[in-house]
Amino acid sequence: MLSVERIHSYYGKAHILNDLSFEVRRGEVVALLGRNGAGKSTTMKSVMQLVRPRQGQVVFQGENLIGQPAFRVAKQGIGYVPEDRRIFTDLTVVENLEVGRQPRRQDAPHWTVEQLFEIFPNLSERRANRGKHMSGGEQQMLTIARTLMGNPSLLLLDEPSEGIAPVIVEQMAATILKLKAEGLTVMISEQNLHFARAVADRAIIIEGGEKKFDGSFKELEEHPEIRDAYLSV
Repeated sequence: MLSVERIHSYYGKAHILNDLSFEVRRGEVVALLGRNGAGKSTTMKSVMQLVRPRQGQVVFQGENLIGQPAFRVAKQGIGYVPEDRRIFTDLTVVENLEVGRQPRRQDAPHWTVEQLFEIFPNLSERRANRGKHMSGGEQQMLTIARTLMGNPSLLLLDEPSEGIAPVIVEQMAATILKLKAEGLTVMISEQNLHFARAVADRAIIIEGGEKKFDGSFKELEEHPEIRDAYLSV
C-alpha cells in the first residue's frame, strides 16, 4: 500500500532522514520504533508531505506523493493523527467529528458517528461536551475518531500512547486492534515497546533517521542486542 523509497528529509540544513526506505502492506499494523528524536515524527510528516523530502519517493497505492500538497494526500486516503492532537477545543465531540467527514472509499472501511461511538464509548458519553473540557486521553481518542470520519485507507498515528493514563493506553491498544479487524492499515510511531508489541504485526526501528531493523517482534526478541542498542533508555 505504501512504499517509502530512499527519502532524505531536512529541517533547514539539519539532515533528519537519511536514505530511509520501508513498505507498509495492506491490512497490517506496523510500528515505527525509536528513541525520542530518532526521526519517527518526521517520517510521518514526510509521508503526508508536511515535510517535503528533497530526495526519494513516497508511493501510495501506485502514486508518487512527492510534491503534492498535504490536503491532496489526505484526500487520496491517508489519515494523519499528530502527537499534539489538534482538536477544535470550542466545538463539541459531534461537531469535531463532522469536521472530518469525507466521502466513503471503495478500498477502505466506512465510518459513521454512531459506529465510532461504539468503538470509543468515552466519546459517546461526552458527545455534547466541548473539546476543551475533555482529558488528554479523550482528546487523543477524539482526534483518531475525527480522522476516521475521513474514511482513510491508511491511518498514521504519531505517539498514540504518549502522555495518557495507563487505563486509556489499554483502551487505545484495544481500539487499534478493532481497527485492524475492520481491515484498516495502520502505521504507528512509538517509544513504548510493550504497547507496540501488543498491537503491531511488524516493527521498523530507526535511529538517526536511518532504518536499523525491519521485521517481526519475534525476530526482534531473538536479537536483544538490537533492542538494547536502539530502544533502551
